[in-house]
Amino acid sequence: MKLTSITEFIASKRDGQEHSADEIAAFTAAIVSGEAPDYQISAWLMAAYLRGLSRTEVVALARAMAASGYQYPLGHFGPHAVDKHSTGGVGDKTSLVVVPLCAAAGAVVPKMAGRGLGFTGGTIDKLESIPGFQVQLELPRFEEVVTNVGCAIVAQSPALAPADGILYALRDATATVESPGLIATSVMSKKLALGCPAIVIDLKVGRGSFCQDLEQARELGALLAAIAQANGRRLTIVYSSMEQPLGSAVGHALEVLEAAEVLRGAGPEDLREHCLAVASEMILAAQLVPDLPAAKALCRQVLQEGSGFAKFLSMIGAQGGDAEAVAQGRLSLAQHVRPVLTSDEGYVLSVDARQVARALQPLGATRQKKGDPIDLTVGVKLLAKQGEWVKAGEPLALVYANTERAALEAELILRSAYRLSSEACAAAGHSVLCVERF
Repeated sequence: MKLTSITEFIASKRDGQEHSADEIAAFTAAIVSGEAPDYQISAWLMAAYLRGLSRTEVVALARAMAASGYQYPLGHFGPHAVDKHSTGGVGDKTSLVVVPLCAAAGAVVPKMAGRGLGFTGGTIDKLESIPGFQVQLELPRFEEVVTNVGCAIVAQSPALAPADGILYALRDATATVESPGLIATSVMSKKLALGCPAIVIDLKVGRGSFCQDLEQARELGALLAAIAQANGRRLTIVYSSMEQPLGSAVGHALEVLEAAEVLRGAGPEDLREHCLAVASEMILAAQLVPDLPAAKALCRQVLQEGSGFAKFLSMIGAQGGDAEAVAQGRLSLAQHVRPVLTSDEGYVLSVDARQVARALQPLGATRQKKGDPIDLTVGVKLLAKQGEWVKAGEPLALVYANTERAALEAELILRSAYRLSSEACAAAGHSVLCVERF
């Protein structure tokens, strides 16, 4: 089917009407062919953001986006293949840990990831801080890496879900990121294209995510489940807290280095335990073990043995990256390091993840519009987190910047992220709020 008028298609959603599956497929084809220019796609994105997409529309759009490029047949990568996605957060480098960890445990993990959206960081941006790492692989090479290593992480391409790549960039530039329907279709179109029978979604909840509370997150979860069930996929949703940043590092190269620490069995406890929880669900979903306790035991064993880290280095090398630089912690970091000192003393009551993300804007770590270059060397390292005691004059965090002005701006924002209390308060606790399996 060919749309008679893209303008009418936009107007119908503006007026709250429901698109048919044929109309959605035709519009998606127009996006990829270039018949629909960016300004018309942007207009439709805003209409969809304001009016919403029905469950029927979401299922149809995810299918159309997956079909916009090559689709691997269901089960192509074998019965133990599992895909993983995070809805985005602050300091969320989970994929860098769980993908190689699960591959080392016997799963096959072909993953297509994205760049930063809004205030959240993107896995692809983080990987590009590794010298030589190739995020764009031709399909034969992608399959070769997955076959030989057991995992690969690549960006959207003209070959796989190209419609999502176009919409993904425009959502970031048009303030339409936080749409449940657009999030669900973006996530699941990539998963459908890869053909994995099992999918695990790490769905973030809280100030540092697109879903502010569990009720809102479950609405998104229902859309993800509808797409999965309509396409014969097993789906697990891990709802996890994103009130404060995950781990200590926020910033691309900094996060890669922290992920490497976790794969060595070290790193921040909150990040390490979160990654183990997600990886365990992936191992269970991949049907490698009979139950969750066995999955947890296997993941801890792989982490302790260091085989997850070895797998990470193998994946980096297979994708052209400098594995030795990661192994030795030699990634490029901004040279201007400024401590954020506290003038008070007390217990850290909270660290606002959204404010920490805002502190990265003056550093140049986030995009303001489609195609903006970003600085992979800058970021923030949190030295104090919820429940910890700090003395006056001690550093709460370190700012990595390339200019003193940027460091000062980031410091002012970062200060507002911290709340101190004279009374003792508990650490944030376990990140996983609940799990749903479909």
